[in-house]
Amino acid sequence: MRILRRLLPPKRLVLVPVVLASTAAVWTLLPLWLIAAALVSPGVPGTWRPLRLLWLTVLHLTVETIVLVELLGLWIASGFGLFLRRPWFEATHYEIARTYLRLFHREARRVLHLEIDVQGPTPDAWPGTPLIVCCRHAGPADSFVLLYALMQWFAREPRLVLKDTIAWEPMVGTLLHRIPSRFVEPHPERGEDLLSQIADLARDLDHDDVFVIFPEGGNYTPQRRARAIEKLREIGRDDMAGRAEGMEHVLAPRPGGLCAALGAAPQTDVMFVAHTGLDHVYGVRDMWRELPMDKRITMRWWRVPHTEIPDTEEEQVDWLFTWWAVIDDWVDEHRPEDLAASG
Repeated sequence: MRILRRLLPPKRLVLVPVVLASTAAVWTLLPLWLIAAALVSPGVPGTWRPLRLLWLTVLHLTVETIVLVELLGLWIASGFGLFLRRPWFEATHYEIARTYLRLFHREARRVLHLEIDVQGPTPDAWPGTPLIVCCRHAGPADSFVLLYALMQWFAREPRLVLKDTIAWEPMVGTLLHRIPSRFVEPHPERGEDLLSQIADLARDLDHDDVFVIFPEGGNYTPQRRARAIEKLREIGRDDMAGRAEGMEHVLAPRPGGLCAALGAAPQTDVMFVAHTGLDHVYGVRDMWRELPMDKRITMRWWRVPHTEIPDTEEEQVDWLFTWWAVIDDWVDEHRPEDLAASG
């Protein structure tokens, strides 16, 4: 029963019909939506803001519905889930994710007027080697760009450590349950060893695998930053709390998951990733306020060879905080660039 609850959480079972009904309603009434958006647009700040948001909504709902049908077909073809973990089915699910990311990335860049500037090692600088990617957590939009870059530009198959709330989303939750991933719950059930699960996920990475973890455990907000510092003081880590207070743009990292991954994959290099540009976009309201964005998103990659990673957990914690301070300084120096203003 516990396994079934994880594969088909009640919230996702409720949301699937909502997505299907919303898609049908949007397409049935699309002419009316288009007319209404066109009439409202001249009186709304931004260039054709309602029409832009309408198009992204229609695209997302349509693609999500198509993917859900594909996932159902694959589940049936796999013997009603019996062979879903076979290599062919896993590769097919990765390809579905890659296609979705490629399509939505292309349209989001066009509709939102975004440019993406990637700094650091190019794909040909790290071919054929497994990697652990340790990324700043700055909203779902930036996470979307990260996964697009890893799968499209670097041809990687990510293994993901994510918050359990992601599993509620019908398409994403279903897809991620069929590829290697772990969902972090705020309050794990008794006897559940999350760090061991993370270590298992990081074990036996092959040439095109990448293990992705977000050590902050949540999107940055000033309130979460203050709570993270307070929690460090509560557990007696005043030294780390002091270092966290010196970082203005990031949360204090939670080192347990990364240390578990490093212990399971000691010969694997680590890639730190920072990005700016969509830090403040967390939902539809933020998207509405920003359209069209006319922004340049900047991503920075730093590769650390495994020979330069400390061996002991205490040293790894200190090493992680040092790198997080580097990321904080970089974010401070690379605030989002307004293309409309610069043009």
